[in-house]
Order: sequence, then C-alpha cells, then structure tokens
Amino acid sequence: MRRAARTVLLVAIIALTAAACGDDGTAGASGDQLKVVATTSILGDLVQQVGGDHVDVVTVLKPNVGAHDYEPSPADIEALRTADIIVRNGVGLEAWFDDTVEASGTSATIVDTSEGVPIRDGDDQGDEHQHGDGHDHDEGDPHIWLDPTNAVIMVGNITDALVASDPDGAAQYETNRTAYVEQLEALDAEIAAEIAPLGSKKLVTNHDAFGYYADRYGLDVVGSVIPSFDSSAELSAKDVDELVRAIRAEGVKAVFSEVSLPGDSARTIADEAGVAVVTGDEALYGDSLGPSDSDAATYIDMMRRNTQTIVSNLE
Repeated sequence: MRRAARTVLLVAIIALTAAACGDDGTAGASGDQLKVVATTSILGDLVQQVGGDHVDVVTVLKPNVGAHDYEPSPADIEALRTADIIVRNGVGLEAWFDDTVEASGTSATIVDTSEGVPIRDGDDQGDEHQHGDGHDHDEGDPHIWLDPTNAVIMVGNITDALVASDPDGAAQYETNRTAYVEQLEALDAEIAAEIAPLGSKKLVTNHDAFGYYADRYGLDVVGSVIPSFDSSAELSAKDVDELVRAIRAEGVKAVFSEVSLPGDSARTIADEAGVAVVTGDEALYGDSLGPSDSDAATYIDMMRRNTQTIVSNLE
C-alpha cells in the first residue's frame, strides 16, 4: 500500500515539474559540466573529489539527514530527471531509489558504488533488520563507506563513470582519483594507529552502522540501540533489556548516539547500564556528513572526527 501510494505521488510530482520546465524537459544545464546527482552527502563529496570543476554535484540527502526513511521532494525528482549521472550507494540503503528514478523518467547513467565492495552479511540481524514499510537489508550491511578501503573502491566506480561520460576529462579524473586515493590510504593508516592502543574496544552505537569500521580496526560491536542496519526500525523493550545486560556484562564504557538520530533512547540505555552516553554535538556521524561549516563536512573529516570521538571515550 505504501509503495503504491508513493508511486502515484511520484507520477503526479513528475507531471507538475515537467510542465514547469517546459516541453523540452530541461531545467537548465550547467555549461559543459556533467550534472551528477548523488543520493547521500558522503557520495556527493566523493564525486566532488574526483570530478572537481568538471562536475556540478547535487546531493539528494542533505547533511545530518539519514538515508533510511527518506521521501522524495519535487526538487529531488527534477534533479534526477535532468541528471547526466546518478550515483547511489546500493546494498539496499536507498529504499526509495528504484521507484523514484523510474517515475522521474531520467535517462541518466546510474552508478552503484557498491560494485566490487565486499559486503558484510546481514543474516546475523535475524528478523530485526526488516521494518514497517516492508523493506529489508537482505543484501547485507549497506554502510560500506565506513571503511576507507571500501571508499577507494567506490571512488574507482565513480571515476569510471565520469570517464565514460566525459572522455575529454579522463586525464583530470584519473589524476584526481590517484591523489584522493593516496589521502584515503593515509586516513586508513591514521585511524588504525589511533585505535590500536585502546585498552577497551567495545562499541555500542545508535544503530547497527559501524560494522565495517569495527571490522577494519579491530573493534568489538557489543550491540546497538536500534538492533538493525535501518535507523527507522522500531526498538522493543526486550531489545533494551538485552542491550543493557550486554553493556554491563562486557564492561562497555560508553553508548554512542548519532548526529542524524534522536539521542533519547541511547541516553536511556546508557543511564540504565550506568555508563557514559555520547550524544548531541559530540555524537557520531553515521549515514551523513555534517554541514559545510562543521568539522565533518567532508568524508575524510567525518572519519577523523568519528575516530577522535571513539578514542576519547574509550581510552
């Protein structure tokens, strides 16, 4: 029912936006730049790092907005309709994507940045990773960007798409890619060096988003406030009781909330377990970057900030 209603709404919005733009269906090109639409702020930054001045990047999900419970706006659909390239995360993160892109009538090249990324299995989530709208993450854990070695693969997929669409800019895209991959490799080494000395490596976060990060850097995910890859999944009293017991049994030092999510449940669980809670402006960035004037405005800045927050609360 919800999917059918969404599709009807999308068709109506498309009709209105197309009429507003005129019969030719264009909304104004950006000169010789490729018009690229990225579904998340993280992907938007990766595209900008590779594309530089050759791309005009529009991000569907704005900073501090999570990806799991999104409803498209007319402006988002118009951006998709007129794009040259659409860059998605994949692995089931964008539940809204297929219906929205189909309704937009876009002829854009669609890039799934998860191609070639080793995906963490979602089976250990049991039935908890399905939520009320019928969407689940049977494809696995979609939070692939939280391991910089995965970001290298994602950047490669983006570069290939830019080169295919704009062969004249290929040399610049490849140069940008090489320089950025060097930064990502340095970031990976930096994070590993900061995490390695920690005496306590027990991690509890707001939702089950940090598995790739934990796997890469040797952290132990004891649990999450919302025991699901999807931050919009519902939390039960049983979930709360089990997590409180696990926190006490494992000697967890802190519960980490996320900037794009309310911190009330994390605070309640931390209080019941008798441990610190990291929330508000100090919370982690999971599904989104921060605003342009924040210390998490780029992917690299966001990863550094998360690491500093984790280290300072677990050391």
